Amino acid sequence: MTAYAIANLRPQARVHDEVLTYMERIQATLDPFGGRFLVHGVPERDVREGEWPGAVVMIGFPSMKDARDWYDSEAYQEIVPLRTRHIPGDILLIDGVAPGYDPATTAAAIRAAQRDG
Repeated sequence: MTAYAIANLRPQARVHDEVLTYMERIQATLDPFGGRFLVHGVPERDVREGEWPGAVVMIGFPSMKDARDWYDSEAYQEIVPLRTRHIPGDILLIDGVAPGYDPATTAAAIRAAQRDG
C-alpha cells in the first residue's frame, strides 16, 4: 500500500545555502526506496479551513517500510540537519488507503461498534 511522507515546513525569509544543498541531494536519498515528490514547496494553494502557515512537501513511497527505511537511512540522516538547522517543521509518515477504499464502509463499521459497544 502506498505510504507518504508529509511535511509542513515553515521556511525563513531567506533560503540558507545549506537548505539548497539539501534540496540538491535529497532525490538521491529517495531513489533507492522508490520515493518521489508529489508536492514540493508553496504551490498555488487555497486554504479553505483553518490556517496553513507553512510550505507543503509530500513524497510518495511504495510502502510504509520504504518510507521508514528512507527516513532512517544513513544517506538521508546525513543531510537532514542541513534543513532542520534552518527550517522548523512537522514531518509524518503515513499509510495511504487501499485501492477501492470507501469511507461509507468505515462509517458503518464505526456505527456498528458504537451500537454494540
